Amino acid sequence: MKQKKETKKIDLGKDPIGQLLFKMGLPSIVAMLVMSLYNVVDTFWIAKISPQAIAALTICFPIQMIFGALGVGTGVGAGSFASRMFGAGKDQNAHKTAGQVLFLSVFFGLLIIIFGILFHDPILTFFGATEEILPLSRRYLTVIIYGTPFLFFMMTTDYLFRSEGNPNTPMYVISTSAILNAVLDPFLIFGWGPFPELGIQGAALATVISQFLTIFLSVYFLIFSHSKYRIKWKYIVPNPAIIKAIYRVGVPTFITHLLFSLVLTVYNQKLGNYGPLAIATLGLGFRINGILMMVIFGFGHGVMPLVGFNYGASNFERLKKIVSVAAKYSALIGGISTILIEIFTRPILMIFSQDTELLAIAVPAFRIFVLTQVLVGPTIIWINMFNGLGKGTTSMVLLMIRQILFLIPLIYLLPAFFGLNGVWIAQPVSNIVVFFIILYWTRREYRLLIK
Repeated sequence: MKQKKETKKIDLGKDPIGQLLFKMGLPSIVAMLVMSLYNVVDTFWIAKISPQAIAALTICFPIQMIFGALGVGTGVGAGSFASRMFGAGKDQNAHKTAGQVLFLSVFFGLLIIIFGILFHDPILTFFGATEEILPLSRRYLTVIIYGTPFLFFMMTTDYLFRSEGNPNTPMYVISTSAILNAVLDPFLIFGWGPFPELGIQGAALATVISQFLTIFLSVYFLIFSHSKYRIKWKYIVPNPAIIKAIYRVGVPTFITHLLFSLVLTVYNQKLGNYGPLAIATLGLGFRINGILMMVIFGFGHGVMPLVGFNYGASNFERLKKIVSVAAKYSALIGGISTILIEIFTRPILMIFSQDTELLAIAVPAFRIFVLTQVLVGPTIIWINMFNGLGKGTTSMVLLMIRQILFLIPLIYLLPAFFGLNGVWIAQPVSNIVVFFIILYWTRREYRLLIK
């Protein structure tokens, strides 16, 4: 591979903490925010088709989350391992990790395409598609799956860039993909200019095209630009030891994200009893609330390599201070955002739809849904801390407690007492309980690090 001149990177072990959090977190926040805004724009255009189209998109969302979960799991595992190797001065292992990411992107991307082509209808039915919205869901899914290899590569390399102290590159890559997608959407959905009118398939095709074009940017930054990684052809050949190290953290992270998909599936199945408008409400809520969540997730992504590097360097007091400061910032972001959303719920939702029946369901649902966002931020920071420490299993178990022991049972139980609103109430109740559980576990981890 071509030799590269290395440029000066952020010093994860010595730079001031506030400055580091800003430098590492802001590019990730911008990238995730742009991606979330794309999702909102995507929903805006699809809402012009019909509420049923929003419902179809909502059915496909947990399936896409499974695809993304595999990419995130691999990326988190690779990024966590690479940052610890850089911190310990074992740079060659980090270089090998980058090579394995190239192999894994192709392998899992092709596997997903084959599986999606063969079993799309049974998959959609399992995830809650009713007869009314199955045809629309099928049109979207059978196009979107072709972008999975590109999505997988883009997501995994983003974590590699962050692990080397290079947070700006993921911002450029993700932002480019999201902007391309948002621009292509109306042309392919409604047939503007010389383009054919493809409806919901157009939205899926816009996503695939933008992902395909963006991987060239990822390849350039990883291989031909001023990256710390040195990729050799032999590093791309499957390496069982490195793959095992990646998935020691990656598998628990994959399972964790798989649980989010499971939760959305349970939501879709439960809301199916209340009709397509209830499912459409969930889609609107997740897409709009996703703006806030992506900001917090982006902040968490910036924290993980800082934790991994300082853990590898045995600088535990600095590690603890980084996590503490980040948790406070994220709580502030969540609190301010919740107040704004509670005040402007109806105007926000009316941007997407003026359907009075949909708004009657969506307004109270959205207000309930965001009640405890002030607690979500610190929770995400702490989860990323465990991933940075290489303790992906701990992260998985803590989130399994939230999803399996609290959220899913509450989704089934609370509607018996509160009707449709009970489905929405399950979210803030589970957030409160799990916040205190993860807070306890984080303090316990601090004590172990000091010892």
